Amino acid sequence: MFRHPLRPVAAAAAALAAVGGLTAATAGPASASPASRSRHVLLLSVDGLHQSDLAWYVARHPRSALARLAGGGVEYTHARTTVPSDSFPGMVGQLTGGDPGVTGVYYDDTYSNALLPAGTTDCAGVKPGAEVDLTEDLDKNPNSIDEGQGLSGLPGSILNMTGDAAGLIDPAKLPVDPKTCKPVYPHSYLKVNTVFDVARKAGLRTAWSDKHVAYEILDGPSGDGIQDLFAPEINSQAIGYPAGLDWTKDNAATEQYDAYKVKAVLNEIDGHDHSGSRRTGVPAVFGMNFQSVSTAQKLPVSDGLTGGYTTPGTPGPLLAKNLDFVDQEVGAFLDEIHKRGLDGSTTVILSSKHGQSPTDPKALTRIDDGPLLDGLNAAWKAAHPGAADLVAHAVDDDAMLLWLSDRSQAATEFAKAYLLARSGTGNGIDGAAKPFTASGLKTVYAGAEAARYFHAEPGDSRVPDVFGISQYGVVYTGGKGKIAEHGGAHADDLDVPLVVYGAGTPHDVRVNAPVRTTQIAPTMLRLLGLNPRDLDAVRIEHTRSLPVR
Repeated sequence: MFRHPLRPVAAAAAALAAVGGLTAATAGPASASPASRSRHVLLLSVDGLHQSDLAWYVARHPRSALARLAGGGVEYTHARTTVPSDSFPGMVGQLTGGDPGVTGVYYDDTYSNALLPAGTTDCAGVKPGAEVDLTEDLDKNPNSIDEGQGLSGLPGSILNMTGDAAGLIDPAKLPVDPKTCKPVYPHSYLKVNTVFDVARKAGLRTAWSDKHVAYEILDGPSGDGIQDLFAPEINSQAIGYPAGLDWTKDNAATEQYDAYKVKAVLNEIDGHDHSGSRRTGVPAVFGMNFQSVSTAQKLPVSDGLTGGYTTPGTPGPLLAKNLDFVDQEVGAFLDEIHKRGLDGSTTVILSSKHGQSPTDPKALTRIDDGPLLDGLNAAWKAAHPGAADLVAHAVDDDAMLLWLSDRSQAATEFAKAYLLARSGTGNGIDGAAKPFTASGLKTVYAGAEAARYFHAEPGDSRVPDVFGISQYGVVYTGGKGKIAEHGGAHADDLDVPLVVYGAGTPHDVRVNAPVRTTQIAPTMLRLLGLNPRDLDAVRIEHTRSLPVR
């Protein structure tokens, strides 16, 4: 069992200050007392998890590991992630303190009007405008869990995968900088530094585990923020499963995949690298993300169990089973921390990159976005003979992000008007036909409106030209294989858990005031006795450490 050490009153007051809740006049500077500091911060992201899911589980399992976290530290019951609520802006936000308008990262598959297309070798005269792909497509071999490293005995040997993930990126798949005519790696694409950057400059050890090699973006602009990045490919062929199934298409496979990352983190708690073969010391900043809750929310059926929610906010059997799995793995972390005598020096932060929508199964409306975008391009070319397709790049999950070939306000307004005028037929949770209006959109921001929404400058090379917030329950997909998605701006997308537990934090505190997951980054540094203002995004956005009152 993970025991929370008792502290004298003065040390507890300093701990409150360390999390940002008391002023210096009340408790003195956060760095004044060693008791207020943590030596290790373990960040866990359970992708797709809502605060309501955590509350539901804890109420039914009061002696669980998740209950120990929620009840034993500081629980923030009204935490919200970034918009868009996608994996990359969500994780980047947690580890930089910044939103997409500052970090420059809007999605895992995005676009830049300032870069040249991947594969460009002669840059003279090439028109800027390029997809910035941060998915499995960057891997040297996206169909292998080791991303082309060439390990034998997979998947059992996956922990032998390199911790230098950037070496598994195919540079020919990267966009190109027109000034240097060289590929732009994900870490160079990020506009601001990360918690890992700051920790490394302070001489601290860092490690991270995630689902794509492209998460080397978290290295930050220095390129060496993470010393040990374990990033097996989640969208590769799931070994031992039917051909064509990746690790996300069967929930048992996703749990198996997550378990590899759990083992890597357990090795790190034991003071080794992710493989367990090399003694390195326990990282100061480390952690991982879980994907299995997300697939349990998305898959209609898996392992003979119904996915998603049975009634609004009530997990169905597959999701309930998977919450048990995550609880078990979190419990393993807490037990190992205690076993190694790290209780008094380790802080655990639990949150999520994003939620998932809808949690009301009856609200689901699946819409094929392909015909909508084809129609928009056709209408534009009919009105502008000889013009190219208007949509240069699109990402549609449960929101719509469009980058246009013509970025004028007239063109963006054209796209907005077209989309809001479209009606059609999608399908619901039972697969039956279900009508939709306004392309399934509730609100559309176009041109300068979209830039203002993201607090970016109009004409910024990365900001979407059109951002559409969908009607509740809308998921853009070409078939009937999904019952939920993320990437939008509904409460189901944004409302995630946030718990800070362990060294440097008070015990049994519940904060109901609104907070944001971008506040995790400055909090991590303050817990380690470092200066949050060493983060670029914290200075730009004035991101505060998490409060306790």
